Amino acid sequence: MLKKELPHALRNLQKGNIAPVDLAQAAIGPGMAVFSRFKKVLETDGSPMRVRTSLSLINQGLDEVLSELESEFDPDTRWALAWFEQHQFNEGHYGEAEVLATAKALSISHLAEAGILHSRAGKVRLLRREELAEEWNPSTAARLTVWEVTQQLIRCLDQKGEKETANLKAKIGGMAEIARDLAYRLYTLCERKGWAEEAGYYYNSLVVAWPSMASEAFELK
Repeated sequence: MLKKELPHALRNLQKGNIAPVDLAQAAIGPGMAVFSRFKKVLETDGSPMRVRTSLSLINQGLDEVLSELESEFDPDTRWALAWFEQHQFNEGHYGEAEVLATAKALSISHLAEAGILHSRAGKVRLLRREELAEEWNPSTAARLTVWEVTQQLIRCLDQKGEKETANLKAKIGGMAEIARDLAYRLYTLCERKGWAEEAGYYYNSLVVAWPSMASEAFELK
């Protein structure tokens, strides 16, 4: 029952734009509601299930839902997400990057052309936000990736504020919503890696600002 109902509840929470920092706590309510329908919930050995185990199962369900979001992402973004999990924006070995790219039917040159990585002297790293094209226009970009869209939205929000980011979001169109899903996924990943600033300041902030950027108060260009 939990596997059936929790994903729907979590997606509703995301549609309601709950902050990533609050998502795990908010998931407890609908998760425990499933368990509370039964007079007894038992462990595999027949003993009563402890609250700690219930919470662990709810957290596991949350992980599964956020991992399933990756099916929305383009191959370049899935590569970037996997690389980021291991290296963040730091360098790694070219051979490691190539193996990961080959597994996703990509090449390092393809990813470089997409404008998301830097490759030099046997080392590879994701481009940092400050290295991305400053006058970036999604309508003229050679190839849009959810990864770059998300990082460009964060960069714009950090440097120019919500109004300019709302303008950029409008130009991006439907892919912006998938970028928000990536922000949720990246927040959870960063939190568990202990990358607090990257998690809270950037990915959480983007989601928290989302309703304001959708407001009609902004006069879109």
